Amino acid sequence: MSTNVRVSFEFFPPKQSAGDNSFWSTVKKLEGIDPLFVSVTYGAGGTTQDRTLATLKRLTDETRLKAAGHLTCVGKTKREVNEVIRAYSAMGIRHIVALRGDPTGGLGERFQPHPEGYKNAADLVRGIKELGAFEVSVSAYPERHPDSVSIEEDLAFMADKAENGASRAISQFFFHNAFFLRLRDRVAARGIKINLVPGILPITNFAKVGEFATKCGAHVPPDLARRFAGLDAEPETRNLVAAMIAAEQVQALAREGVTDFHFYTLNRSELVYAICRVLGLGAPAADAAA
Repeated sequence: MSTNVRVSFEFFPPKQSAGDNSFWSTVKKLEGIDPLFVSVTYGAGGTTQDRTLATLKRLTDETRLKAAGHLTCVGKTKREVNEVIRAYSAMGIRHIVALRGDPTGGLGERFQPHPEGYKNAADLVRGIKELGAFEVSVSAYPERHPDSVSIEEDLAFMADKAENGASRAISQFFFHNAFFLRLRDRVAARGIKINLVPGILPITNFAKVGEFATKCGAHVPPDLARRFAGLDAEPETRNLVAAMIAAEQVQALAREGVTDFHFYTLNRSELVYAICRVLGLGAPAADAAA
């Protein structure tokens, strides 16, 4: 596998529990992969704000990883959102993943901006850039955003986000590479100046991934169901299959010229570490020379 591949990781803020120490020990191991950055999610309406800030602070204080904070504008005024941006800046965070956020009512509810808030992700990007010299990443949807009427509408929103200062668009997860490659072609054809990065989701729970896919409009190939059939009670085998499927997807995209990949870890850092090693990333110098 080409060492030109670069990766980044997404975590959600861990709860204070017995599993917390396990999470942090594995995160430390990911330093050896040398990711471009690691991002920490931010619950809709700021529901995980305190834990997000605490996780980012620990990442910046105790690891060599470059941390990025997620930010949404659901149910918040501009003043409230700007307070979070300033809090990120105060702890040295210079990269924000700006997202509109899901409606608090869940699937089926239409997004309604706060009367005194940012109206959408493009507006949020503008606000972030006005408050400081932040690097800003945004989202992209290879199979159309659930609220959009067409891919063309998605592209128009992406163009707005790029024009307002976003430099990277991280895609929603997908399992058919053709969807991502088609989006890449459309972005290039429209002249949108943004780095389009595929989001990779290793499958550790097939049923749960199916639920995620339904919410975001992602298609799950029947072949995946067959490969995970009967593995619910065999976690070790299931993780091996998940690692190989994710690695195969990255390798296929790399052959199409894709170099940057963002992993949705679901805090399964050990699995993502294994995938990166399959891809040839993070090997000590002695191993690489062998």
